[in-house]
Amino acid sequence: MLLITGGLGYVGSHAVRRLLEAGREVVLLDNLVYGHREAAPGVPCVIADLMDRDALRAVFRDYPVDGVMHFAAFAAVGESVANPQKYFDNNVRAGLNLLDCMLEAGVKQLVFSSTCAIFGEPERLPLDEEHPKNPTNPYGESKLFFEKVLKWYDRAYGLKSVSLRYFNAAGAHPSGEIGEDHDPEHHLIPLAIGAAAGYRPELTVFGDDYDTPDGTCIRDYIHVCDLADAHLLAIERLEAGGCSEAYNLGNGNGHSVLEVIRTVESVTGLKVPWKMGPRRPGDPARLVGSSEKAIRELGWKPQLNTLETIVETAWRWHRDHPRGYNG
Repeated sequence: MLLITGGLGYVGSHAVRRLLEAGREVVLLDNLVYGHREAAPGVPCVIADLMDRDALRAVFRDYPVDGVMHFAAFAAVGESVANPQKYFDNNVRAGLNLLDCMLEAGVKQLVFSSTCAIFGEPERLPLDEEHPKNPTNPYGESKLFFEKVLKWYDRAYGLKSVSLRYFNAAGAHPSGEIGEDHDPEHHLIPLAIGAAAGYRPELTVFGDDYDTPDGTCIRDYIHVCDLADAHLLAIERLEAGGCSEAYNLGNGNGHSVLEVIRTVESVTGLKVPWKMGPRRPGDPARLVGSSEKAIRELGWKPQLNTLETIVETAWRWHRDHPRGYNG
């Protein structure tokens, strides 16, 4: 059985859906700060925080857990710059609680939800796994620190892990049954869709003076279901005796903020109202990843890999759930 921390969140719930499709048994742990019980109906779930060691120990005592997927984290770059304490508490200290409880229970397989934010401003593109790691914000720093912790826990205790470094997770399950529901929302595609549909305010584009063709930031958007596939492949690698490893997960091509806006308008048939604002602290100009290692070693192959497909699935979800799960 797999324990899924943050299993009611955006990426976590899509991974849970994929695991269930593959016939895996799971138990979820979520504090409901950003998660939604409706994202995984009928799945065993413990409502608790990773800072609560007693609750964590109870999960390992009450369920036959033999592996963990760790999604629980805060992930807003701007907020991390304004409040780094919150990010190091949640993304590092709480994660250490999880690792220590895993060791107490004899569980030594972990798939970690990491991020491309560990790399900082790129020295070369696309970003491969060996690129220098110099985060420009506390969010990326917290994830990089935890990756380093995992290296030492492997060396000292034999805890094997796979760190999956997402680029920009986007889209929704093609069924339209689960999708992205954050409050507050920080991701570009749902903000643009909401602005176009009239239930979110005018979109702000943060900076038009970057060294990119149209002056706006470029990001590599990867479908959330493709990320879910990678998590299944990663835990299968560990279960087969694989060593600890890290993989970048992206589509290998980047799209600017203005390109995303135009794609949202094309897919929805609606105009996205937007205005130009100042740069956000900590935002690199370009982030585009190389996933060749994951393709080669995990057998991973993104299926929903065009911006149009990503936006189409997101639009299907947000059109039918303008207020998220509670709507």
